[in-house]
Amino acid sequence: MLKNGDSGERRTTRFRRLVEGDDILMMPAIHDVLSARFAEQVGFEAITSAGYGTAATLLGQPDVSLVTQTEFADHYARVCDAVSIPVFGDADTGFGNTTNTARTTRLYERAGLAGMLIEDQVFPKRCGHMAGKEVVSTDEMVAKLKAALDARQDRDFVIMARTDALAVHGMDEAIDRMALYREVGADMLFVEAPRDTEQMQRLCRELDGPCVANMVEGGLTPIMPLDQLRKIGFAVVIYAVGATQVMAHAVRDYLTFLRSEGGSLGYHGEMIAFEEFIEAVGLSDLRERERGYEDFAQSFAASNGPP
Repeated sequence: MLKNGDSGERRTTRFRRLVEGDDILMMPAIHDVLSARFAEQVGFEAITSAGYGTAATLLGQPDVSLVTQTEFADHYARVCDAVSIPVFGDADTGFGNTTNTARTTRLYERAGLAGMLIEDQVFPKRCGHMAGKEVVSTDEMVAKLKAALDARQDRDFVIMARTDALAVHGMDEAIDRMALYREVGADMLFVEAPRDTEQMQRLCRELDGPCVANMVEGGLTPIMPLDQLRKIGFAVVIYAVGATQVMAHAVRDYLTFLRSEGGSLGYHGEMIAFEEFIEAVGLSDLRERERGYEDFAQSFAASNGPP
């Protein structure tokens, strides 16, 4: 999908190039259109919108398969329409069997995403850093992964396979599953929630494909600087919940002050200036486009005479 002002390269193609490039790709997870715009404005080349932030901001609920297929697709369509950088989506378990997974792929492509992940948890899934996860058989996951690969219209649409088998069956099983999913055709490989550096190094050493690290502040995987993740061998690093956690803290802090003090005068927290805020959401660009159309209408009328 192209967006007005793009260079002409499809966002799917650009994203695939970033994933398969020599350097590690930083991909923060945003939770709404406003945070997506900020991510683009500060210079990120690609973003994702993971399940937890989406569930929290759309429903005020945890990441336990409550956001539906079409709710996700609608959310992604709004995000993709607001930015020009590639957006990567979360397809959970495919929202059903192979037929549901194929439809999810088509919906996500039409929404404008550059790619999506599909995971091998049992539905209803849980956040990857929660206890009590279960995984489906490899046959079931392979079938859904193949359905997603066959359903995509754009060959550059990137499909990531994720396994949660590490927490359930251990590292050997997780690596075996990832190798199988790669053989089926997965473009990116994501073993959720490794516990230490040794496990992370083993994943990148033994898997033949772009591996993904997931940095969840307060989660099970150790938080590492980008240089260390690069040296280990990861192709992509996702920051899955951090922006949402920061937003939640700031909003709660402001509302607590407002309630306790009876107003905002003297608020001590950080706040973006109003003028900067309205520019961040594109007011000047909007007004410029409006003036352009008004100028066109006047020029058109002058050159064509009265009706």
